[in-house]
Amino acid sequence: MTDYVTLAGGCFWCTEAIFKDVIGVETVESGYIGGAIPNPTYKQVCGGDTGHAEAIRIGYDPEQLNLGDLLDIFFATHDPTQLNRQGNDVGTQYRSAMFPADEAQEAEMRAALERAQADSTKPIVTTIEPMSEWYPAEDYHQDYWEVSGRSNPYCMAIIPPKLQKLRKSFAARSKAAVTA
Repeated sequence: MTDYVTLAGGCFWCTEAIFKDVIGVETVESGYIGGAIPNPTYKQVCGGDTGHAEAIRIGYDPEQLNLGDLLDIFFATHDPTQLNRQGNDVGTQYRSAMFPADEAQEAEMRAALERAQADSTKPIVTTIEPMSEWYPAEDYHQDYWEVSGRSNPYCMAIIPPKLQKLRKSFAARSKAAVTA
């Protein structure tokens, strides 16, 4: 059985790369959620006028990975204290947000938010927003790190440090750390 969770933590290329390395994660799809217009394009979302966030929809095996651990990884591998930005990516499309599919997911998200706040000296600004229509990103955004990211200077600056943090802080959860 596969469960799904939808998270936004900045550039979807970067968050997708992290979760593809997590044991128990079966699929990661980049896309758009939380906005006002149907079928937005990357260009429209990047313009910041649609209300959508760049996000990922993670399919995971709950027998291998519980939602609480997955959410702890989410909070540890992006900066949930930056409002409407991640590093140099600025705008509501890069917000830190979680989109619960049901009340049980929302409860887990609230608990993870509390854990993250307890570990942070700064206020956590991650929002819990209503689940809305999910729009998969264009094909060239899917599996971006594996396909194109290593030749993209932006990705090379952002993704390897995030992967190092995952592999150090969550070694038992990282596919690469376990097989190393």
